[in-house]
Amino acid sequence: MLAQSRSAESDGGRCDPFDVVESKLAVPAPEAGAVSRTALVNRLRAAGAFPTVLVVAPAGYGKTTLLAQWAARDIRRFAWVSVDEQDDDPVLLLRHVACALDRIRPVDPELADSLGSPSGSVWRKALPRLTAELSHRSSPVILVLDGCDRLSSEESLAAVATLIENVSPGSMVALAGRTQPKLPIAALRAAEPVLEIGPYELAFSRREAEILLRGCALELEPDSIAALLDRTEGWAAGLRLAALASHDVGTARVEPAEITGEDRYLADYFRAECLARLTPARRRFLRRASILDRLSGSLCDAVLERRGSGAELEAIEAANLFLVPLDRRREWFRFHHLFRDLLRHELDEHEAELVPLLNRRAATWYESNGHSESALGHAQAAGDTGEAARILSSVGLELDVGDRFAAVEGWLGRFDDERLERYPAVAVHGCRIHALRGRAREAERWLQAAEQGAAARRKGARSARPWIAVMRAQLCPDGPERMRKDAEAALAGLAADDAWRPSALLALGAAAALLGENEAADAVFVEAAEEADRLGRPATRVAAVCERALIAAGRDRHREAEALSAEARRLVAEAELSGHATSALAFAASARALLRHGQWDRARTDLTAADALRDSLTYALPWLAVQLRLELGHAYVTLRDRDRAHAGRALLAPVDERAGLCLPAPGDDPQQDPPARAARRRAIAEGPPRHRRQQVKETVRRRA
Repeated sequence: MLAQSRSAESDGGRCDPFDVVESKLAVPAPEAGAVSRTALVNRLRAAGAFPTVLVVAPAGYGKTTLLAQWAARDIRRFAWVSVDEQDDDPVLLLRHVACALDRIRPVDPELADSLGSPSGSVWRKALPRLTAELSHRSSPVILVLDGCDRLSSEESLAAVATLIENVSPGSMVALAGRTQPKLPIAALRAAEPVLEIGPYELAFSRREAEILLRGCALELEPDSIAALLDRTEGWAAGLRLAALASHDVGTARVEPAEITGEDRYLADYFRAECLARLTPARRRFLRRASILDRLSGSLCDAVLERRGSGAELEAIEAANLFLVPLDRRREWFRFHHLFRDLLRHELDEHEAELVPLLNRRAATWYESNGHSESALGHAQAAGDTGEAARILSSVGLELDVGDRFAAVEGWLGRFDDERLERYPAVAVHGCRIHALRGRAREAERWLQAAEQGAAARRKGARSARPWIAVMRAQLCPDGPERMRKDAEAALAGLAADDAWRPSALLALGAAAALLGENEAADAVFVEAAEEADRLGRPATRVAAVCERALIAAGRDRHREAEALSAEARRLVAEAELSGHATSALAFAASARALLRHGQWDRARTDLTAADALRDSLTYALPWLAVQLRLELGHAYVTLRDRDRAHAGRALLAPVDERAGLCLPAPGDDPQQDPPARAARRRAIAEGPPRHRRQQVKETVRRRA
């Protein structure tokens, strides 16, 4: 409602000449119960050197709330204009700005008179007077244009740019909106400092999220808050709507962290605030692109079979439609988690038949561009089991570290027993994963499926046979002699550039070491380390170097052992393999070297790291499991750690009786002929299981 307003200053009751909407010029009072954005407010209060502030973020990020809290805590006076579409008329815009300034201190009457005219060209005469008012104020003032992104006319934008150029020292112009204002922002950045606050800065911290949720009568454990914060990405409206959804009457109780963008409260918000404003073509683009974890112009062109996707992504980002840039060059993007949930739901609802086709195209693009891991995910999403098996067979060895390891396990879990036999190459990769995770029975089951598939000449069986031999050697079910034969058979069938070759050499060296042929074993481990380096197998290289360190230590060549253990420890750090099962031996070998020099604290740190990985090395890989446990027992005796040294006698308890094949029997003569020692081990192994376990215990007790 238009009303005749009075000046905020006491100047004898002068009547304000402007007809304005009161609510447009009122500085919003901070909301009762709103989370205090103290850190951001303090940053704004201290930003005196920045004449321009940009607060730009999608709907619901708390832009206006932040500015209102700033106004309440800053000693400077605020002239506030809530911009709407009518302000695209420069006369109305300048009239509102002048009136906002007038409420702080009366403006020049001539300015008031000139802006009272409805003439469309009057703003050009009034603008110099208004800039003079802004630039010559004795006390600093902050002019806020909230919703500045609604301005599109050249005249209104030119007027705002002129005001920014003429702001007085200590004063500021704050522009807020869902998108960047259509001003020459790049030129502003180059000419003077610009303080920019976007979604990243506006995202709630864990503490702020906790306060907000508590205000919504929702008490959560710290882990649940962290999970919800991750899903919402700190988006204030998302946190509130998730809390609302968790209290929804008449529906099953849902944990806030499990709420997705498909929930009705979030879906209604996205549709009303974002999707309703889009053209059908852009909405279709977003919906179909939602099958992608990451988006780029060329990828979207290939998947959606169109051109110009790069420009479309730039426009979507400029519109702040919950699209997050992933690089400084703005080539790769992703959707906000919750927004993508809704888009996927709409795709399934309106164009479900396109989902397999879109995923198939994505798999093709990713594989042709060298992103096999992403190609595998989309092939499985498309339901192309054969294609997924082919890709997994070609890249399985590359995906055995950290989070990628877990991803491979997820993909392998989609293959049932029948499919495992159909795809022996996949089964042997699964065997390897289960062995490294310490799941011996699963490793054996998957190896058996691979062997059966290869025997039935299933697809990919020819290339898988040497891999099967490698894993049979690594699992060592029948002792070191058979381990050696399997490793030799594998090497005979592997190509020179096959990534399985270092693992075959590692098994061959381990077999030689178990048979007491240390010189031969050391030479094979040297070759294994070199091949692992050449073929990019860092975990295998670490294991080979560790084996050499243990051989050197056992022969009292301590300097060599220390140099090799230090190398293994360095490789673990460089390749980020601290969570890999085979790195346990590197930590144990490093601890042995440190103990020789009395570095107790550092040795304990490495032993703790080795202990944390111990359960991943079971009788699935008995030769490694036994070595690790013996090294740990030896270290704790050296440390005089009675409790752990005593427990060391039981360290081999989780290891199957086949460990007897990987241990020297009590009374073995180190100088005895290796075949005689091997025969003695076989005799132990072929004895009753109880006798085998006793041999293990006696060996650990003797060494401790």
